[in-house]
Amino acid sequence: MLLLHNFSIRLIAYSHVVPSCGRMSIQTIRNVFSVDTVYRLSDDQMVNHFPNHYELTRKDLMIKNMKRYRKELAKEASPLEEKDENGKYLYLEFVPVMFMLPADYNLFVEEFRKSPSSTWIMKPCGKAQGKGIFLINKLSQIKKWSRDSRTSTFVTVNSGKEAYVISLYIDNPLLIGGKKFDLRLYVLVTSYRPLKCYIITSKCLSFKYTPSTSELDNMFVHLTNVAIQKHGVS
Repeated sequence: MLLLHNFSIRLIAYSHVVPSCGRMSIQTIRNVFSVDTVYRLSDDQMVNHFPNHYELTRKDLMIKNMKRYRKELAKEASPLEEKDENGKYLYLEFVPVMFMLPADYNLFVEEFRKSPSSTWIMKPCGKAQGKGIFLINKLSQIKKWSRDSRTSTFVTVNSGKEAYVISLYIDNPLLIGGKKFDLRLYVLVTSYRPLKCYIITSKCLSFKYTPSTSELDNMFVHLTNVAIQKHGVS
């Protein structure tokens, strides 16, 4: 059965996938499992989450780990690290240019001034469902955000202020029927070392409800999150 801490028990319908599989006791966890707890797993128990998953699911930590991954590939002289004549990655360009604010403010300003007509999207590091997201195309908008959020663009992330990530907005994305979309893939990861994944063949597409792209402040235009689009006019 699943190990739990501060748990609630739910009745869940399930089907046997292994002929020899016997009766299972399934319980849900409210708190993330920690190896530091006093609980021990027996042979018939399993936890369905790997520890430290937030290293990939939290936006600022994902940036940190992607940068570290690229550095490791460079040290190994991996072909995945190959760049074109303009210095852009050939195989790792799926993550746009990103910075953490307020920590990387000066680096962001330097990059922004290279293409002052570009658009950037800001997202709070620890939120989901499209909450707190907005677009900017002027440095003055960053300063206004800093004042409105009562933060300083020169303090560190460790100061306790809410951190944001800012990334270059993809202004020419692939469209289906003139609409933006995201493709959601689900995988079952059974091991990290060695990496072993099983991909679910069914895919899920999320669309924005309007094809218009001229409204910078209209999140129905720019975000495909279900939590956002369910409130739009279909």
